[in-house]
Amino acid sequence: MKQAIKLSFYLKKNEEKPDGTCPIMGRLTIGKTMVQFSAKMNVPLSLWDTPFGRCKGKSRQAVEINGQLDKIRISVNYRYQEIVAVKEKATAEQVKNAFLGIASEQETLVKYFENHNTNFAKRVGVNRTSHTGFEYGNALRHLKNFLKHKYKVSDVPFSALDDAFIHSYDFYLRVELQLKPNTVLGIVTRMRKMIKYAVCEGITTSDPFINYAPERPKPQQKYLTRAELDKIMNTPLDHPNRYLTRDMFLFSCFTGLAYRDMCNLSQENLYKADDGVIWIKTTRQKTGTPCEIPLLDFPLQIIKKYRGLAPEGKLLLMLSCGKLNVNLKKIGQICGIKKRLIFHMGRHTYASEITLSQGVPIETVSRMLGHSDLRSTRIYAKITNDKISEDMGKLEKRINNKYQLAQ
Repeated sequence: MKQAIKLSFYLKKNEEKPDGTCPIMGRLTIGKTMVQFSAKMNVPLSLWDTPFGRCKGKSRQAVEINGQLDKIRISVNYRYQEIVAVKEKATAEQVKNAFLGIASEQETLVKYFENHNTNFAKRVGVNRTSHTGFEYGNALRHLKNFLKHKYKVSDVPFSALDDAFIHSYDFYLRVELQLKPNTVLGIVTRMRKMIKYAVCEGITTSDPFINYAPERPKPQQKYLTRAELDKIMNTPLDHPNRYLTRDMFLFSCFTGLAYRDMCNLSQENLYKADDGVIWIKTTRQKTGTPCEIPLLDFPLQIIKKYRGLAPEGKLLLMLSCGKLNVNLKKIGQICGIKKRLIFHMGRHTYASEITLSQGVPIETVSRMLGHSDLRSTRIYAKITNDKISEDMGKLEKRINNKYQLAQ
C-alpha cells in the first residue's frame, strides 16, 4: 500500500529574534510517522503566509526563500523515492536522516564503498595486498550490479538498508548468480565491513546484518594423509614441470610456507643456529607476522636441488600459482588421489600431518605458521585418526591392568 507523504513549513514564533525574524521549520509526515526539522533559514514574520507555508509577495527575499523551500521539498521527495525503491515502507525519521545527510560524501553505501576502496589502494604495498584490494573491488562490482538489477538504482542510502535488503542480496548472489557458498560469504563479508565502518563513524546507527546468518560451506579435509603424501613422493610423473610442481608443493607440506612466502625466499632468509639446525626466518607477506621454521632434512634437499636455478637470487624455482594448481590437479589424477589438490593444501598438511599429528604443540605450530592468533591455527590443524589411534595405544599401555571390574 502506498504511503501518504506530506511536507509543510511553519514558523517557530516562540523563538522570534530581535530583528523580527523567526526560524522556518519543516514538518514531514509519512503514513503514521512524523518528524520536524530546521530549514536553517529565518524569515520576517510579516512576509510569512501561514496557510500556504511559504513567503508571500514577489520581493527578492521572498523569492529566494521560496526557492530554497522548493529545493528542500524536491530533495525530501527524492530521498523518499530512493528509500522506497529498496524497501516496502519508509518512516519520516529515515527520510529526514537521509535528507539531512545530503552534504556528506559518504552517506550512501556505494559512495562509501568506493571511497574505502580508493583509500585501500593507496595502502597496497605498504600494509595491504593487491589481492585483497581486488576482492574489495569485486564485492563492490557485485553490489552495483545487484542494485541495478533488483531496484534499478545506482546507489542506496544507509538508512534504506534493512533485513529484507540483505536477504535479497544473499538470494541474488546464491540463487540468481549461483555463486558458491565460500564466494558468497566473501562478498557479503566485505560489504558488512562497510556497514561496521559506517556505524563506527556515526553515519548510520543500525546494522542490517544483525539477523543475518549466512549459509557456510561444509568443511572439507584440506590436508593430505601420510598415505597420500607417500603416493605423491613416490609415483613417477609424466613431465618435468610436474616434477618441479611436486617438489615445490612438498616443500610447502614440510615447511608450512604459503605460496607468496615461498616466492620471496632468498639465502638471506636462512640462518644456522648454534646446534647446527638451519632455520627459515621470514615475515609473512599477507599479514606481516614474523615466521621462524626449523628445516627438516627433506626441504633442505629441495633447496640444494634448486639452488642457483631461480632468478634474482631466490631459493626456489616457482611457477605461477595458477600453473602449479593445474599441474597439481594432474598429479592427483596420476597418483589416484580423489580429492582436488591445490597448492595451499601444503600449508594445511604441514599443520595437521607433519606437526600436530606428530605431537608438536599447537602453540608451536601457530608460531611456525606465522599466526598471531591460535584461532587461525585451529582452522589449519586437525587431529587425524592415525594420531588418535596412536595416542590411545599409548594410553592403553599406561593404564593396562590399573582398572579392574569388581567381581
